[in-house]
Amino acid sequence: MKKLSYLCLIITLFSVSFLNLYAQKTTTVNSIDWSKNATIYEVNVRQYTPEGTFKAFEKHLPELKDLGVKILWLMPINPIGVKNRKGTLGSYYSIKDYKEVNPEYGNLDDFKSLVNKAHQLGLKVIIDWVANHTAWDNVWVESNPDFFTKDSNENFTPPVNDWSDVIDLNFDNHKLWDYMIDAMSYWVKETDIDGFRCDVAGMIPTTFWNYAREKLDEIKPVFMLAEWENEDLHEHAFDMTYAWEIHHIMKEIYKGKMNVGDLDSYLEKEKNRFNPKAYRMTFTSNHDENSWNGTVTDRFGISQRTFAVLTFFVKGMPLIYSGQEAGLNKKLSFFDKDTIDWKKSDYREIYKSLVQLKTKNKALWNGIFGGEMVRLKTNDDKNIFAFTRVKDNNKIVAIFNLSPNNKTVRIDNDKLDGIYKTLFMNKVSKLTNHIKVDIKPWGCSVFYK
Repeated sequence: MKKLSYLCLIITLFSVSFLNLYAQKTTTVNSIDWSKNATIYEVNVRQYTPEGTFKAFEKHLPELKDLGVKILWLMPINPIGVKNRKGTLGSYYSIKDYKEVNPEYGNLDDFKSLVNKAHQLGLKVIIDWVANHTAWDNVWVESNPDFFTKDSNENFTPPVNDWSDVIDLNFDNHKLWDYMIDAMSYWVKETDIDGFRCDVAGMIPTTFWNYAREKLDEIKPVFMLAEWENEDLHEHAFDMTYAWEIHHIMKEIYKGKMNVGDLDSYLEKEKNRFNPKAYRMTFTSNHDENSWNGTVTDRFGISQRTFAVLTFFVKGMPLIYSGQEAGLNKKLSFFDKDTIDWKKSDYREIYKSLVQLKTKNKALWNGIFGGEMVRLKTNDDKNIFAFTRVKDNNKIVAIFNLSPNNKTVRIDNDKLDGIYKTLFMNKVSKLTNHIKVDIKPWGCSVFYK
């Protein structure tokens, strides 16, 4: 009995030590300096050019530099599984091998060249990382079948019923943690990427991400984006999370099912919920929204321009998805080739102006580097979303008419007086402490200095 008790004690102590290895060796996230005023751009390599290759995309890097974006997030670059594949080319998120390049995009040298050229231009590169699940024919299926979740009949199983082309990984197996982090580390060491966008990050234990971040930062400081919205992800692992709820509220406002009051309520909740250091990613589109829920026009109609502006002026880092600057007006196929039509569009200059202002004006910087949002009371707070942000000598006054009606907006505030520039109009405006401005339906007036 004493031997049994002693054995149990040893096992318990070993288990606690093992878990502590992964759960306690963490570092508090202080976002890397180059991210403080960054805008992020999502790159769909498959659809970006007719060739759909790294080499073809690399030629467009100077255009993205000119646009002003800082971080390039490349959708998954790994080979795609064949077994149970959907469509002709398959889902980007059905990974066959974590340490290989999708041959449709090119080879490892092509990718290294892309990263190197981006760095020469002052751009940063993060890659999409799909840690939650793999393709049915992933190399680990044969070498490490114990890495996978199995049903009562010992069969591999998808993480979600309609994700039939992938199978779930079992993070209760801590050996998997080491293999996964080894694969992530490979890309940082071998290709000098600057971080990761982590798919469905909340479906994986946060303790894994904490440990992964620590190990990756030992190689070089990285930038981590989570496709999730939980505040605990920011504590030790991630710089930025998706602002999904803001996105959904914007859509509901356009539909007439919500109003500015709902946006106010959420932003107040977010302020109390998230650490001031946390970056939230704001957007009107991304690969999921575009492919599954429709174009920006489908979802936002005539309000799309104003909501695009809003994503740059609320607290958060704005995202531009491939083709938005060209007025992308079709749902891109998720499983087949569907090249973006790079037509001329006013949106390129719109986004360029927004990105440039975001980069230069400290009031709009990310996290604690930017100014706090202070709501301005108006004569119609149900439909008018007005606020100011101030940081050092920079200040913005933003007034959004989030309604389908013309509005005459009145604001009385003793801290608005001054000389400002007007967004998109290239003119100087003098504001007093008593503002009166006419704004068209789904329009905005933004002043900055």
